[in-house]
Amino acid sequence: MSDLGSNIRRVIEGEEVALFMKGTPQMVMCGNSMRALEALRRAGAPVTAVDVLPDPAIRQELSAQSGWPTIPQVFVAGELIGGADIVEELEASGDLERTLEEKLGPGYRDVREEKTLIVTSFAAP
Repeated sequence: MSDLGSNIRRVIEGEEVALFMKGTPQMVMCGNSMRALEALRRAGAPVTAVDVLPDPAIRQELSAQSGWPTIPQVFVAGELIGGADIVEELEASGDLERTLEEKLGPGYRDVREEKTLIVTSFAAP
């Protein structure tokens, strides 16, 4: 696996909720990314966002790993949940909060942290 692939895998496996999106939570560049982010916020999820726009290779490698062709992509505890439509459907049915609680524990809302990571093709030191 390339350095980029390893770095993406590290985010997916190391962050409680990873949101690969167009833009950042502070400057969302896509309506679907905003929809997924807002659903996660409403559910109280601790979101770690990764902007896929700076390097087209991020999106290519991410889709190769996940098997999911579109952005955004939401991962909870290392597992692909889906894109904006699926996350909104899960929220509407109450399954998003149930999934977050099941995978992260009942106190997941206590964190409510939002951060942005930069993924590059360079290996971490």
